[in-house]
Amino acid sequence: MSPTVPPSRSGPPSSRPRPSRVSAMAAGLVGSEILAIAADIRERVAAGAEICNLTVGDFSPAQFPVPQALRDGIAKALAEGRTNYPPSSGIPELREAVSRLFARRLGLHYPASSVLIAAGARPLIYATYRAVVDPGDRVVFPVPSWNNNHYAHLLGADGVPVSCGPQTRFLPTREDLVRVLPGARLVCINSPLNPTGTAIEADALRGICEEIVAENQARRSTGQRPLYMLYDQVYWMLRVPGVEHVTPPGVCPEMADYTIFIDGISKAFAATGLRVGWTAGPADVVERMAAILTHVGAWAPRPEQHATADLLGDDATIDAFLETQMQGLAARLDRLHEGLSALAKEGLPVEVIPPMGAIYLTVRIHPFGRVTPEGERLATNDAIRRYLLNAARVGVVPFQAFGVASDDGWFRLSVGAVGLEELGGAVARIGEALRALS
Repeated sequence: MSPTVPPSRSGPPSSRPRPSRVSAMAAGLVGSEILAIAADIRERVAAGAEICNLTVGDFSPAQFPVPQALRDGIAKALAEGRTNYPPSSGIPELREAVSRLFARRLGLHYPASSVLIAAGARPLIYATYRAVVDPGDRVVFPVPSWNNNHYAHLLGADGVPVSCGPQTRFLPTREDLVRVLPGARLVCINSPLNPTGTAIEADALRGICEEIVAENQARRSTGQRPLYMLYDQVYWMLRVPGVEHVTPPGVCPEMADYTIFIDGISKAFAATGLRVGWTAGPADVVERMAAILTHVGAWAPRPEQHATADLLGDDATIDAFLETQMQGLAARLDRLHEGLSALAKEGLPVEVIPPMGAIYLTVRIHPFGRVTPEGERLATNDAIRRYLLNAARVGVVPFQAFGVASDDGWFRLSVGAVGLEELGGAVARIGEALRALS
């Protein structure tokens, strides 16, 4: 005789909520807003639209090719059969080359054993978070900034965004951070900054570093874990003349124990697809980062590692390449800056922050409350972005993609994938679109 099955208390199967098929972390993870905007533009271009795409922080190989020495070095390594697994921390030649590069160009002395190589900067940022942050730990980062909010989510950390405004060129100050440092495990700073193309100055960085050192001195007396700084300097070789690159240990030597550098070839050498990055920092932290990445498998390809090691040891080649690179980038940034500044002088709702480095220009386009020819009242950054894309055929990225909550009209314009001749027309069309508003 079959047992009697009691009726379900949760109702028929069709009325029950379906359990999530993924983790809570994955379910709550937001995709890249920048890539979503770029995908929309690619679809329009594929359909025949002509758009000046100032969205993705990448380089067009036609406009900005990688150094010939890097191409030749990769081909040579392939011809020599260097195609097997590299050592998990990077080939010794590249770790030594990074160590010497830091000493020559930054005055920083890290042994090769404190250098870790990976497939670009991203795995190293992730490994930094993993190595020093536990779920629930506080991570402090200024906004706007790139992806720190997403990395904090990946780890279940308590992300603490600190809003920075145009009065400091969107860069953090001692006063901005001092109130949130107690109890924090990681502070993330990027200079030159993505998305703004602005660079932190020595006095501002020194003030922040002195607070971190003081915080760590207090923690030592109570046995607490230290507070670290993730210092992302992947754009440091791309600076306009007169702008100095400063580092935490350079302005405050005690920070050597607490600074984890993020760097690589992607931006300085327009090599975003070749995926070679490095970190330098405290030996015990770097060793744990290396252990983490052995389980992720984020090794830079061996041919690229050999080619990068040779390139980093050749100052003459680096200097010649960077001179040409910055001439092209500065010409584009200046063209945009001058053109948009002229629109502002005309009385149109535009503000521009002078570029200092990287490949970005920070622009405020704020026709809030005005009405498009189609009858839409512009009330948000995204509405302005869509209007510029449709009416001016120019793609830009709002600061919401960099953790900013407010709709205040600030946008990132990226010049690495456009020709100089495109920019004059783009500025003219932006002006026409703004004049068409009522």
